[in-house]
Amino acid sequence: MLIGKQSWQFANRPVIESWGTSGGPFEAEGKLAADFDVLHDDLWMGEDSYEKAHRVLLEEAIKSALQKGDFNKEDMQFMLAGDLINQITPTSFAARTMEIPYFGLFGACSTSMEGLALASFIVNYQGAKKTVTGASSHNSAAEKQFRYPTEYGGQKPPTAQWTVTGAGAAVLTDNSEKIGKIVTTSATIGKVVDMGISDPFNMGGAMAPAAADTIIAHFKDLNRDPSYYDLVVTGDLGRIGQAATYELLQQSGLDISKEQFQDCGLMIYNEDQQVQSGGSGAGCSASVLYGHLLNQMKNGVYKRILVVATGALLSPLSFQQKETIPCIAHAVSIEMN
Repeated sequence: MLIGKQSWQFANRPVIESWGTSGGPFEAEGKLAADFDVLHDDLWMGEDSYEKAHRVLLEEAIKSALQKGDFNKEDMQFMLAGDLINQITPTSFAARTMEIPYFGLFGACSTSMEGLALASFIVNYQGAKKTVTGASSHNSAAEKQFRYPTEYGGQKPPTAQWTVTGAGAAVLTDNSEKIGKIVTTSATIGKVVDMGISDPFNMGGAMAPAAADTIIAHFKDLNRDPSYYDLVVTGDLGRIGQAATYELLQQSGLDISKEQFQDCGLMIYNEDQQVQSGGSGAGCSASVLYGHLLNQMKNGVYKRILVVATGALLSPLSFQQKETIPCIAHAVSIEMN
């Protein structure tokens, strides 16, 4: 099961049976709007706070995943999910609604792959027959917590990124029928890497070394060449972080082409949308994977992908105390069986 120093190989190949996504009004104008199951025309989503709206996003993504797989919430043994808000309250309140035994996760924007890796581990080892995992973020809730309220209208530098208002969720099962199914085959758990960056408006630059470290570890642990995958996609590095990570990978000797190496934060929005360096947030990789990418795999565009979600493990308190930004990345390999 453990392969190399920090990777798991899933011999039983847990099946991603179904998936669901929800998004906000800005995402409805983006490149991947057609891959969302639910889209809202305002950020409030019928609630009286952005945090409550954030909860709605995850509830909708999970309900969509369950409905598309013809599951009930009672069929799920565990729910593994998280978000960016203090004490992950939007996710915990969604878990209150779903009434599924719950693991609350925090890996910042790496939470989507942290959840998928752990859910795969549990199902692979027969700790559950059916689990649901997901992650979410809300632009106005996250911006208010980590930077400035959007109503403030503060200027942002070109290195800044736009927090995605979105959620993605998937149902994993121990289905013995795997032919023609999308499965998880391995995961590489990242180490915390901190290169001394303290600027909260340069998350991509801060996370790039952690992304490169995990990707290098994945190929070393599994003794694989990058050509094994049709796509190696990071979660939300944006233009700055993706360029820095690509340079680090080239320096390490990994031969990954620029066409093969993509980023969810650069895929989700159109070029004319003002998002500075690109999209970010725990809902970025979750909504792109559990919408667009899995739909592409189902349609035969990709056979094997490696998804590497990155997270900046700072808090408002750590920033106020002038700490640098510890970062992490988790990778999961997903294949059409």
